[in-house]
Amino acid sequence: MSYFTLSDGEKLYYEDRGHGPDTLIMMHGWTSSHEIYLQPVETLQNQARCIIYDHRGHGNSREDNRGKPVMETLAGDLNEIIQGLSLSNVTLLGWSMGAGVVFNYVRLYGCDALKRIILCDMTPKQLNDEEWKLGLYQGRYTKEDMERDAGKDFYSLYKEFAIGAIPKLAKIPGFLLKKPLKEKLAACDESVLRSLAASMKTQDNRPTVEQITVPVTYFYADPGSLFSPELADWYREHVKTPFTAVRFPESTHMLVSDHPEKFAAEVSAALRQ
Repeated sequence: MSYFTLSDGEKLYYEDRGHGPDTLIMMHGWTSSHEIYLQPVETLQNQARCIIYDHRGHGNSREDNRGKPVMETLAGDLNEIIQGLSLSNVTLLGWSMGAGVVFNYVRLYGCDALKRIILCDMTPKQLNDEEWKLGLYQGRYTKEDMERDAGKDFYSLYKEFAIGAIPKLAKIPGFLLKKPLKEKLAACDESVLRSLAASMKTQDNRPTVEQITVPVTYFYADPGSLFSPELADWYREHVKTPFTAVRFPESTHMLVSDHPEKFAAEVSAALRQ
């Protein structure tokens, strides 16, 4: 097992696979881990150097990373990895929270080290309001909902999120669903999850999207679950560089695991552009 030691002494688990002229850094979502990319990497490592890693408080980085990091913290971690591993010709791929890391990286460090960005099923602004309906839960989650959720126990919040991402879970009786969800949470540090969830919900990364200076590809789920397919049209209008939208039909927010072969093929195609 390989660990990257950050400047603050914390350690992130990572895997460095494959070879090629380009480097592909793939970042997972909230409560997930690098493992979601293991199947696609089997294909992609023949085309590019692939870096997959666990964010603070997640997966194999759980024990070494506690506390209350925010999205800017994760962007700083990404920057240290790029600099520390001397990576070049970098394509950043972020799914869900991983895309939020991309937004924060661009805002804080720019695009000089990047060749391309691939965003996967993520909104630039989670909280919906009167003028923004492309946020969390397909336009239904507001500041008032966030304030209400502050009083809920963490398992209940995670259960709502999991069912939002994978609607078919709602058909499973609660007593049967509890064990696998608890096991999923046990692979992460709760204080980290709480802090990152709060940080994501308060951010508005729409201005950052217009600051991107490299080509952008957006993967979106249709009919989707957490986020609306209409986000593809919003990105098409606001990204100022060459833009490609890729639809994943019959997919939930879990498009990486719903369609791993298509995911790998579409990433491969984006790298060739």
